[in-house]
Amino acid sequence: MKTKKNNLLRYLLLIVGSFLTIGPLLWMIVTSLKTYEETIAIPPTFLPKHYEWNNFVQVYKDFSFGNLFINTFIVIICIIVVQTLISLLAAYAFARLDFPGKNILFVLLLSILMVPYQIFLIPQYNIIVGMKLSNTLLALMIPSFFSVFSLFFFRQFLYGIPRSIDEAAKIDGAGYFKIFFRIILPLSKSAITSIGILTALATWRALMWPIIINRSINKMTLAAGLSFLIGEHTTYYQLVMAGGVISTIPIIIIFVFFQKHIVDGIATTGLKG
Repeated sequence: MKTKKNNLLRYLLLIVGSFLTIGPLLWMIVTSLKTYEETIAIPPTFLPKHYEWNNFVQVYKDFSFGNLFINTFIVIICIIVVQTLISLLAAYAFARLDFPGKNILFVLLLSILMVPYQIFLIPQYNIIVGMKLSNTLLALMIPSFFSVFSLFFFRQFLYGIPRSIDEAAKIDGAGYFKIFFRIILPLSKSAITSIGILTALATWRALMWPIIINRSINKMTLAAGLSFLIGEHTTYYQLVMAGGVISTIPIIIIFVFFQKHIVDGIATTGLKG
């Protein structure tokens, strides 16, 4: 009897937690199908009286979704490739090589994770402007070319790969770079997939940095570009929500198809070291 009560309590907590998580998404969807009058009505109504599917047609027609999608995918692909290569090389050095101050340097790098991201915005802005790269897609990529989290993730993963493989390769005359590209890289596919998906999700929803460094909507990613739907005096909330729904669909599809790889990559990441 006690077990049944405990299970019932767990299910109730899960239902409440699920509603709190899914609630904002459901509100966005139903609001995207309302008229403007219904979005500003007090008290607010949950379901619209008439479903305005034309909101999606209007926002897609009046908004440059095609260009924003292309910009987003270009930025995501470039960041994933460069970040993965740099972070994995650095992780290989920390996991496999011995050099003076290695542990101290690693702790200093980890300390960056303790600092709020907003503190780095002004230095990053000054650097990008000084390089005359503002209002370009490259400006959106450079700050994300290296990630301390990716470094830590890959380092922990590499600790789970036996050193005997490296030693056998060294006996055969392989150098560090040959070992990395011929052995470490192929064995790290699950970790690379996990980091790639997590990086793609983070880049997809990035908002603050693109708005700060770029001013033209033609050089924006999708999440930042949606801010242009918010008017200076009047905001048509149904169109903003319709744009949000359109921008959410691809990332949900990606997560549904690749969630197994995320779980596998995290599950096989060692916790040694």
